[in-house]
Parts: sequence; C-alpha cells; structure tokens
Amino acid sequence: MFKQRLTTLAKPFTWWVIFLVVLIISGLGAAALIFIRGLVVTNLTDLVPWGLWISIDLSSIALGAGAFLLSAAVYLLKIKRLQPVARTAVFIGLIGYSMAVMTLLLDIGRPDRFWHAVAFWNVHSPLWEVTMCVTFYLTVLVLEVLPMFGGSDWMQERWPNLAEKLQSIHHFAPIFAVIGLGLSLLHQSSLGATYGVLKARPIWYRPGLPVLFIVSAMAAGPAMTVLASHIAGRLTPRAIIKPELLDQVSKFVGWVLVAYLYLRFWDVLAMSYTYEPARTEGLNMLTQGPLALNFWMGEIFLGILLPMIILLSDRLRSQQRLHLLALFLIVGGLVAYRWDTNMVGQLVVFNYLPQGLTPQYTRYIPSLVEIAAGAGVIAYGLLAFTLGVRYLKVVNHEDVAEEDVPVPQVVMAGD
Repeated sequence: MFKQRLTTLAKPFTWWVIFLVVLIISGLGAAALIFIRGLVVTNLTDLVPWGLWISIDLSSIALGAGAFLLSAAVYLLKIKRLQPVARTAVFIGLIGYSMAVMTLLLDIGRPDRFWHAVAFWNVHSPLWEVTMCVTFYLTVLVLEVLPMFGGSDWMQERWPNLAEKLQSIHHFAPIFAVIGLGLSLLHQSSLGATYGVLKARPIWYRPGLPVLFIVSAMAAGPAMTVLASHIAGRLTPRAIIKPELLDQVSKFVGWVLVAYLYLRFWDVLAMSYTYEPARTEGLNMLTQGPLALNFWMGEIFLGILLPMIILLSDRLRSQQRLHLLALFLIVGGLVAYRWDTNMVGQLVVFNYLPQGLTPQYTRYIPSLVEIAAGAGVIAYGLLAFTLGVRYLKVVNHEDVAEEDVPVPQVVMAGD
C-alpha cells in the first residue's frame, strides 16, 4: 500500500493537481480577505474600478465562445462530424462562464446582492442584459454538460438510472443550440456595448466595440477548444483526437482572423482622423505609450497576423508545433485585446476645470490579493478541464453522431 501511494505521488498528474489545488486554496484565502475587508485591500480605485478581474472575466467568456459556434455548426448547419469537438467546446464554455461568475463575485464588492439584477430589472442597462444572458446561458451550458456526467463510467456503475436520465437530456441539444446562439450573440456584443456607450470615457465611446467583441470571440473561442484538445491528446491517452477535425476548425479560425484584423485596424485608425480630448491621448497611450508593446506585438503581430498566416497555409498548419503555437498566440492575443480595451479607457481621465476639459493620466498595478484571487480562478478552470478529460471523456473524437450511425436494413423474405 505504501509503495502504491509513492507511485501515485510520483505521477506528473498528481503533482499537477496538487499545484492547482494550492493555487485554488490561496485564491480562496484572498477571496475571504476581500469579502471580509472589502475592495480596500485591492488597488482598484474610483478612477480604475475595473482591473485584473474584469480582464479575466472578459477573456474567459470570449474563450468559451466555441461552445455556441460549434454547437450551432453541428445542430443548425448539420455539420455532424464536428459533434465531438462541440462536446469539448461546451465543456470549456461552462468552465469559462463559471470563471466569469467567480471574478464578478470578487469585483462587485457586495456578492450577497448578486441576485438583485435578476429580481430588479433595469432594461436600459447593458450590464443588466449581460447579467441576464450569462445567467441563462450558464444554465443552458449546465444542461448540455449533464449528459457527459451521465456517460461517465463511475456514474453508470453507481447510479445507472440517474445516468440514463442525464444522457436523455442530449435529445434537447438542438434546442439548447438555438437558445445558446441567441444568448451568446446578445451578451458577447453587449460586453462591447457596455464600454461603447460610456461617453465619459471618449476612447470607449464608439459603435464598433460590440462587433469587435463578437469577432474576437469567434476567433479565440474555437482556437481555445482546438488548443486544449491537442494538448490533452499529447499528454494523456484518455484524450482521443482526430487531427483532421481540429484542422478544419483551425482553418475557419484563420479566416475569422482576417476579418478581425481588418476591423481592429479600422477601429483604431478611424480615431486618428480628428482630435478629441482624452480619446486622442488614450489612442496615443495604446499605440505609442505604455500599452504600445502589448498592442502591436501582443494583439496585432503575435495575436492576429502571425497565427493567421500559419492557419491559412496548409503547409505551415500541417506542422504540429507551428499549429499549436498559432492557437496559443490567438488565445494570448485575445487576452491582450481585452486587457488593452479594459485599461486604456481608465488610464486617461478628465479633469473638469473652468478653462475646459484637461486629460490626465492615472496608473494601475494589481495588488497581490488581486493576483492571488485571479490565479485561483484560473487554476479552477485548469483543474476542471483536467478532471473532465480524465473522468468525463470530454476530449473523445471516437464518438459518432447519432445521425451518422448507419441504420441496418431489414431484408424481407423473397427479396
């Protein structure tokens, strides 16, 4: 027994889980401190109220966008061969949206009042619409993931009747796909609109942000699904992948990057035509100031241009290391875009003087408590996917869609 325990501890999987659990525990400790003392322990201020946690929130929701895209492809466009990939995307979507809820509970300062948005409707607020859509879509994702629990070996062995009922929920998948598509498009665009309607922050106040948020999520969500599938396939035999399926999704992502690159450049360059206080200074900060390296390298070159070239080239995409690098860069580019968008509008503020509007600059560096809590949320997401691959078969491309199973023909006597 002792030797068996030593063997278990020597496995990389065990150490990986221990590492993630340590991060989660430290994150829970930081969260407890935040809930007890309030946001005063963070570096968030009235000038910079949205910091690291909101960037994680925006990124995790975007990286979960593969759920609605691939579900729509399978059940609405009838591309049934992508059903196993959609299964992975739905699970990642549930993880991403639950991570978003966790960061919001940290950020709002009064998590005990989270239910107020559901009870007291403010139909004129984009944030209210986002809250409602995320709540409903999280429910849809839970229903879509329940059949995975029903199909697990341990569930079928211990509670076979419950497992059968959970698996039967899969028959409603087309309905969930339609509902999920509508809810996702609504809140992905409304996240951008939340920034775009804030006239007091001139660099945010523009109509293109909802479109950019949707298109960037359409690129990064499927990229995250393909990247996670490839990594799982390389690290564990429990993940069974078909590279040709993932290759098709990657090529689609490459074409989405073309549209995203055009829209991002149009969005930025359109602001340079005229001068507007705080908007122009914010643009200079993004393209020439402290955020310039993050914008030009993180967003444009590494996050869009380089992976676009790799994914649209059959020769480059066939090289697995380059393929994985491109997917990783897309995910990183999405995080960079969400960080830039979130921060640039807060680092330039108005000073209302009698002589006129004078832009002033502020700064923000996350506190250790913010970093610990954010790392705990990210560790939860990694642990959930790790356990899903190991016990729920969330990456298994041997699954065959029901419509693709050949129906045996009955041969009548005399035929």
